[in-house]
Amino acid sequence: MDAYAPPDTPLDVIHRDHAILVVNKPAGLLSVPGKGEHLSDCLIARVQASFPEALLVHRLDRDTSGVMVFALTPQAQRHLGLQFERRQVKKTYVARVQGHIADDTGTVDLPLGVDWPNRPRQHVDPVNGRPAQTDWRVVRREADGTTRVRLTPHTGRSHQLRVHMREIGHPILGDPLYAEGAARDWPRLMLHSESLRLRHPDGGKGMTFSVRCPF
Repeated sequence: MDAYAPPDTPLDVIHRDHAILVVNKPAGLLSVPGKGEHLSDCLIARVQASFPEALLVHRLDRDTSGVMVFALTPQAQRHLGLQFERRQVKKTYVARVQGHIADDTGTVDLPLGVDWPNRPRQHVDPVNGRPAQTDWRVVRREADGTTRVRLTPHTGRSHQLRVHMREIGHPILGDPLYAEGAARDWPRLMLHSESLRLRHPDGGKGMTFSVRCPF
């Protein structure tokens, strides 16, 4: 893994009310602090510098950009946490992957677990892995031989989208863990959390928050 050099960008707030805060996470920034002072700069620390009451609800990988929601009260944190736990939050991602995918749509249904000798890598584990499902749909086959896809995970396993796309032969471009050769040599991980649809913790109104894909 490369040395940690988080981007020096201002906090990008998409939405704020009395219960929730929605922000656009930049690629290259940890969601929560890692082990060691050199990994202390992270999104929740930046959020809490401006909104001290903010509470973590979910995470995105360091190299993934896009929509993240934080709670502003303990009640909202519990409510949102249950929505994620019960798979009631609809998450949509955009990715660019190696090669042209032949079919237009598909589903990857492969159980995932920690690849213990190679942590933090995950791998398909039919025996001890936890169920993981990802729907994918081709958005555009690019002239450079890559494919832009929209991904909808039905579970929230660590590195799920990255492992699933590699397993069908189309790793996400710029992935330092799961891509190889030319597919790895991109300026960033080409994975973006495009939208989150959830129920507002105060009243249950359905709300969708989106951020345009930057690549």
